[in-house]
Amino acid sequence: MSSLSPRVLLIDTDTASDDAVALIMALRSPQVKVLAITVVAGNVPVEQATRNALYTVELCGSDVPVYAGASQPLTRPLEAATWFHGQDGLGDHGFAPTGRTAEALHAVDAIIATARANPGLEIVTLGPLTNLALAIEQDPGIVADISRCVVMGGAPCCEGNVTPAAEFNIWVDPEAAQTVMQSGLPIELVGWQLSRYDAVVQEQDIAKILAHNTPLADFAIRCNSRAREAYFEQTGEVGLSLPDPIAMALLLDPSLALEASEHRILIETQSELTRGMTVVDKLDVTGDERNAANWQHTKQARIIWELDVSGWKNLLFKSLQ
Repeated sequence: MSSLSPRVLLIDTDTASDDAVALIMALRSPQVKVLAITVVAGNVPVEQATRNALYTVELCGSDVPVYAGASQPLTRPLEAATWFHGQDGLGDHGFAPTGRTAEALHAVDAIIATARANPGLEIVTLGPLTNLALAIEQDPGIVADISRCVVMGGAPCCEGNVTPAAEFNIWVDPEAAQTVMQSGLPIELVGWQLSRYDAVVQEQDIAKILAHNTPLADFAIRCNSRAREAYFEQTGEVGLSLPDPIAMALLLDPSLALEASEHRILIETQSELTRGMTVVDKLDVTGDERNAANWQHTKQARIIWELDVSGWKNLLFKSLQ
């Protein structure tokens, strides 16, 4: 593959409102060729998430195949986020695909087949990590075929958004997250905190997007109508928080990561109090004897700590023109 060829990408998503915007960014980017979209239960049940992915692909005029995957976490019942995204995940405006249907192949098999056929594949995960964990368990050799795995998930520095300790994607299926984090994949962790504060899409940003007067711009704002309300209820912050598009922006343009570092990481799976917590060894204390039993076989992840906010928003605006 020449240096001018687009990078090849697989997107794993629990398609709701911010996921849909992230899909648009990837499908419209000249930097990547999206080979497959695999869908997992998370924000909404997998059937609805699959419909949402198909609708978004149709809206973009794309023929990228969509594969439905795991309908529940590895060992737990699904606890969805319809309160945040609406019952249909897209703000309950009636968005539905008209022509496209999902492929017959299961998403887990699609991940394995795509990785095996495309060494150097990049993956971005926008939901719980169930599909990817199952793929790794079924065929551990795919780890060597994946050159980069950008994970939207975790709260590596601060409070969670579903419990005080945990971010939703990791909390929904912490066992899957632990499998993926310890698999040896080249993980880049994009925590929920990167989508807060200055990175929130404000009124003037929304006006700028709507001024494009395109179907994609209108959809991006309308499908996030409930999420915008829910974010204010959750945090008291006004505006539209878009964690999945931020993860996609960092996948598309790695220079948007202004600060990052590599650390050992574990996911809490036993405690209900801290279920799904992303435990980061930021001070490198896991070499101490008292920590050895828990940490001796852990792997490192690259954690993004600071985002180029103006660069992220400019990429979003460009994607929705």
